[in-house]
Amino acid sequence: MTEWWTPAFATAAVLFVLISGANDGATLIGLGLRFPHVPGWVIAALLGAALFAGPYVVGIAVARTFTERLVGLGTSGGSAAFLAGVVIAVTVVAVLTGRGLPTSLTLAVIGGITGAGLGAGLPVSWSGLAAVLGVGVGAPLAGLLLGYLLGTVSRRVPSYRRMPRLVRAAHLLAYAAQCVAYAANDGQKMIAVVSVAVAVARSGPGGVGPVEVPPAWMAVLAMLFLAGALTSLTRVGERLGRGLVITRPLHVVSAETAATGAVLGSSALGSPVSMTQSITAGVVGVAASEGARRVRWQGVVNVGTAWLVTLPSSMALGGLAGLALRLL
Repeated sequence: MTEWWTPAFATAAVLFVLISGANDGATLIGLGLRFPHVPGWVIAALLGAALFAGPYVVGIAVARTFTERLVGLGTSGGSAAFLAGVVIAVTVVAVLTGRGLPTSLTLAVIGGITGAGLGAGLPVSWSGLAAVLGVGVGAPLAGLLLGYLLGTVSRRVPSYRRMPRLVRAAHLLAYAAQCVAYAANDGQKMIAVVSVAVAVARSGPGGVGPVEVPPAWMAVLAMLFLAGALTSLTRVGERLGRGLVITRPLHVVSAETAATGAVLGSSALGSPVSMTQSITAGVVGVAASEGARRVRWQGVVNVGTAWLVTLPSSMALGGLAGLALRLL
């Protein structure tokens, strides 16, 4: 029976990275492309480079949160529970997305892993979970506030002949920082999944060990992520710019900076947060700085709906999956 564990983990890891790219990467690239006269290959290259170099520059604290801080996965059966949680998370996101309901892959993974560990009889760190969820709620709120403040300031910036060139340079800097923030936080859920898959391929199923980030498979991870992003760029990437608010160039820079600040702050605490939700909050905050009528409040509703639907459903289904593993 153990011979199917390696291909199961490998398949789950590859699909997870592709889906992360389609969900997160397309949104990041799409926001970057909302700025005129910036080549698409530059936007994609910045994201890929940040994702590859992130673990070596900013560390892997958030990846370790997924493998160590939520559930005691180091004991026997930890790998199986982790796999079950990831599969449940992907399934929940696929079903909700297919039904047109807003969702968050990061929330689904947190819920899926916690629920699977609980169902499998593994020790769950409720204090750790509460801390992670608390920061997860705070990040969009911080993005909203920062977006509002930056939007207010940007309206007072005087305009002159060289302004377009300076704003374009500011956009590239803000976008690059946003990519680093994603690599330091939300993107590390992929590192956790791939690291566990590699460990199972080496030594078989058992407990989840330390997170490892060899450069060879980090390069593969980055390429798969970008490939996934390209598959849904048209559908997802422009949603923030056109579906939530109509942004001007300085609005784009302000929203990117707001999301970056919120996510980097969460990374310092080692807590995974949704970059997509933080970007959404930043965009809404920037729009709100020009008046409530500038905001399409469906974006705010989407963030709340993701918390109300994604987290409980993934945790409940993860618990059932963990219980099934326990009874096998």
